[in-house]
Amino acid sequence: MSRSISGFSKLTKSEKIDWIVTNYLSNSSIAKETISQYFNEDLKLQQLHDEFIENTISNYYLPFGVAPNFLINGKTYAIPMAIEESSVVAAASKAAKFWMTRGGFKTEVISTTKIGQVHFIYTGDFETLNQFFNAVKPQLIADTKPMTKNMEKRGGGILDIELRNKTKDIKGYYQLHATFETLDAMGANFINSCLEQFAKTFKAEAEKALDSPIEIIMSILSNYVPDCPVRAEVSCKIEDLKDKNIAAETFAKKFVQAVSIAEVEPYRAVTHNKGIMNGIDAVVLATGNDFRAIEAGVHAYASRNGKYTSLTHAKIENGVFTFRIEIPLALGTVGGLTNLHPLVKIALDILGKPSAKELMQIVAVAGLAQNFAALRSLTTTGIQEGHMKMHLMNILNQFEATKNEKEVIVNHFKTNTVTHSAVVSEIEKLRR
Repeated sequence: MSRSISGFSKLTKSEKIDWIVTNYLSNSSIAKETISQYFNEDLKLQQLHDEFIENTISNYYLPFGVAPNFLINGKTYAIPMAIEESSVVAAASKAAKFWMTRGGFKTEVISTTKIGQVHFIYTGDFETLNQFFNAVKPQLIADTKPMTKNMEKRGGGILDIELRNKTKDIKGYYQLHATFETLDAMGANFINSCLEQFAKTFKAEAEKALDSPIEIIMSILSNYVPDCPVRAEVSCKIEDLKDKNIAAETFAKKFVQAVSIAEVEPYRAVTHNKGIMNGIDAVVLATGNDFRAIEAGVHAYASRNGKYTSLTHAKIENGVFTFRIEIPLALGTVGGLTNLHPLVKIALDILGKPSAKELMQIVAVAGLAQNFAALRSLTTTGIQEGHMKMHLMNILNQFEATKNEKEVIVNHFKTNTVTHSAVVSEIEKLRR
């Protein structure tokens, strides 16, 4: 039986489901029931979700939680997070509560410059090309006026265009390297529209002025935004780090050493930064932003000096412990899903309808808090004690534990170490 199909996108949703169920799913009745369980009863809302992407057959839910008690620059926030991983929201909340009584988080947006590039091939003389670029540059900007005028009214727009010679990397390869300010919009569509107009004008004018042709390869924004960084930090006297499991000074020294290891050891740095991104991605997703773009840009930033390293840094100086992060974040609070997805609107409302700059600071804080919580556990009790207690309910649900079974087993593990095998043993014991 052939599983290929022509015209799948033209089928109704019901027909798409029937085809998938018939051709790919072993238990068709249960599969169809499961798919339909995640439909929204509000038909208008369901249609909205169906039109976010192509070939939709259902909705895929993630838990939407809130981490309260974040004191950022003197203002208190409850931070919405969309994530499936146990202990992330709890860890963020715990870190927020810890720092709330120690001055909170201090943040600063350094810049919000974004980048786009027109990639092209030219095999003629560089000086001739450079002279042509300088002559045509004002026209490149002028020809985008219909698409930039509204952005300019709000204080944004095209900041500059440079000609970059990349022929040492690829024969004949050059770039129009453009910088943009997009204010509260992430700006991808705006930037790409401007770039495509640059390419159109550049090629048309080159045909009149240059002996060698210009071949446009592509025009696209970059998700690497090193000129769009935000800083967040916490600090306190060492004695304020007291913990029931470890002396304050010992904890501070171990914490700094743990960060130092992530600064020099890529195997540790990847896991260290993954923990940071647990917090960052959860807020980025909850606020309708592109977490894949953020991930790509942040990890490139972690490698900018030729070696993959920690995104956070810690130090002890004059009896004061300081922990900080600096990361590039291109975020938006208008456009895209921010105007469409009902829960994204709620998330932004919870945050007080922030500007893009304010959201950058909130997201950076979420990453720093997540990392603090993880390192605090790693250098004291170990990561598994807290994580497995939060994961306990997932294990119980896998075994379809009843309400009574859950109560008994949760009570048992209040004083016992949680492991998968230990939980299974308790379930089996109860059921015998």
